[in-house]
Amino acid sequence: MDENAISHIVIEKAIKVHKALGPGLLERTYRECLAYEIQKTGLRVEQERGLPLSYKEVHLNCGYRLDIFVENKFIVEVKSCEGLGDVHLSQLLTYLRLSGTKLGLLINFNVVLLKNGIRRVVNELDI
Repeated sequence: MDENAISHIVIEKAIKVHKALGPGLLERTYRECLAYEIQKTGLRVEQERGLPLSYKEVHLNCGYRLDIFVENKFIVEVKSCEGLGDVHLSQLLTYLRLSGTKLGLLINFNVVLLKNGIRRVVNELDI
């Protein structure tokens, strides 16, 4: 399954979770519920997968974690905040670059209408 197909499934399941729970809960709640819904489709899902960092010859395990990693090729960064900012977009772009992943979703569940809290992010840099 390609990244675009995964994206459609994740958005569908995120809307389902948001309709059931509404805004205002902790990120962890949405992450757990979304991961559960995605797993039910038969896709492989990892929560809080470690993301090591290499800088020149230095290899660091800095504690960076991907909220949800689907099929080893798609990142979902879950937020529950006042609004998405440039720093949230930059965070996901950095995760995409460091992991060698092409596509991800930034989802803020703390909105009245979920479609206003979803950003599709593409890693267009050479990896």
